[in-house]
Amino acid sequence: MRVHFIMHEAFEAPGAYVRWVAERGHAASYSRVFAGDRLPGDVDGFDLLVVLGGPQSPATTRAECPHFDSVAEQALIAAAVASGKPVIGICLGAQLLGEALGAPFAHSPEKEIGTFPIVMTEAGRRHPLFAGFGAGLDVGHWHGDMPGLTPDAVVLATSQGCPRQIIAYSDRVFGFQCHLEFTPKEIEGLIAASSDELAEARNRKFVQQPEALRTNSYDEMNAALFGFLDGLVAAYERRTVR
Repeated sequence: MRVHFIMHEAFEAPGAYVRWVAERGHAASYSRVFAGDRLPGDVDGFDLLVVLGGPQSPATTRAECPHFDSVAEQALIAAAVASGKPVIGICLGAQLLGEALGAPFAHSPEKEIGTFPIVMTEAGRRHPLFAGFGAGLDVGHWHGDMPGLTPDAVVLATSQGCPRQIIAYSDRVFGFQCHLEFTPKEIEGLIAASSDELAEARNRKFVQQPEALRTNSYDEMNAALFGFLDGLVAAYERRTVR
């Protein structure tokens, strides 16, 4: 399995995805757009596309952030979806995924930073790829927006602060507003890059400060992520072989 990551900033890293790729013997490639990497010219060079988060929004222009091309990323995402490849969007990536499918992003009711529980909807509890999530679990968050919903989209998980935490756009296309890939290393990078944001949001209901962020456990959410990814890859490979 060839996994391609689109990274928008150095501090928005793939985290636990990298360990999953290594442990499963998959191959990883990257478009580190913050460092000047180009996006893939087509979808033939990867099997799974993972679009990571970032401080931008789908509405951010090239003038505002020269290294971020929202239109080009949406075109690549749409091409990957149309080709039948599995696609995962995380945070900003989930919002870009929704936009690529014609569903505009929106502001979340609450800003969420830290580890807070998500609750699986009835559809989420029934979904075979999310069997390891149970009725819900504590996961990472770092956002103020949320993905749009297409007519066929199914919300699989919600939280107190955001009604769109995990979305199934199809049986192989998923948007995660939450961050199951967080590890202590990734959290340190985000803390270092977000001192002003954390200070400004200090009194928000669903915002943790660095001392709490550093004491959170990320093992359970990483394990749930691995179970989802294993199931997604297995389902994709079964269909590809036929």
